[in-house]
Amino acid sequence: MSLAAAALVLGGALLAVLGALGLARMPTFFERVHPPTMGTTLGAWLVIAGSILHFGLVEGRPVFHEAAIGLFLLVTTPVTYLLLGRAALARDEATGSAPPPADP
Repeated sequence: MSLAAAALVLGGALLAVLGALGLARMPTFFERVHPPTMGTTLGAWLVIAGSILHFGLVEGRPVFHEAAIGLFLLVTTPVTYLLLGRAALARDEATGSAPPPADP
């Protein structure tokens, strides 16, 4: 069980690092906002799953904190992503910059 929990935590950390690298590598704001939102969120979920596995099954203690963190991530990440995108679009409209390219 501990080995599975360690694998989940390691996989989550790897996804979080990949999301951070995507943030640093992408050229525009609209491309930059996607990798950390998706990669880091999935990475955090894997870390939470590893924590629940370890502390819930191996140590036998309640996992209320991990469940609360997962619930907060589930609610706040999409809202933050939406607000950042809308703020960037409003900024581009106010400054007269070109909007992002539309999907074909």
